[in-house]
Amino acid sequence: MSEPILTLNNLYTDIAQYHILQGVDLQVPRGQVTMLLGRNGVGKTTTLKTIMGQWTAKSGEILYNGQEMTQMPVSARARAGIGFVPEDMGIFRDLTVEENMILGCTSGPLDPKRKDWLLGAFPALGTFWHSEAGNLSGGQKQMLSIARAMAEERQLYLIDEPTKGLAPAIVSTMAQALRELKAQGASILLVEQNFSVAKALGDTAAVMDDGRVIWNGDMAELATNSDLQERLMGLSMEAH
Repeated sequence: MSEPILTLNNLYTDIAQYHILQGVDLQVPRGQVTMLLGRNGVGKTTTLKTIMGQWTAKSGEILYNGQEMTQMPVSARARAGIGFVPEDMGIFRDLTVEENMILGCTSGPLDPKRKDWLLGAFPALGTFWHSEAGNLSGGQKQMLSIARAMAEERQLYLIDEPTKGLAPAIVSTMAQALRELKAQGASILLVEQNFSVAKALGDTAAVMDDGRVIWNGDMAELATNSDLQERLMGLSMEAH
């Protein structure tokens, strides 16, 4: 097995007086989709924000491509090839779709071939290319948020609940775009509450509870074991 693209060792993060991450150990295999799962409030979003540098780890270690980056600034992490799609989307409502996409490029103009691929993956963005992002629907804003993170080819994408509240057709579009991203060689760490999406996209999975990873393994193993799902996440569903 190749060296993982991302490794978290005993990571602790505090927010104000709250101890959110309490010794997270996690590996993201290179070129795979890793699902980060668990109930609400167990630390999944804080894990992504700590990896990206938006929250500073109190202790522990973040290794990216074998290099320690625990105290590295957010901008340096982005330049190193990490893209981040926050749960709140973080788009600029007063700017056009095109202007939002340009802001997603840190090393130069938006490559025409990359633009063509993105508009093929998310056709609605082409329709509203010159419209203000604030006028888009919720699903279209989510597409823009993900497309902006993909505006440049990155090695690792951190994506927080991309399908939350979206219609099934938009979820399907987004899932296909993420598959294509993986096919290009990208690694993805994906927080997802929709277990059907997790089953369809994930290669590996890590389940969090109370600020720690309590289980990790193949997504297929978790997807086919309803007893394991119930024990780890309280899912009262049959595995399909």
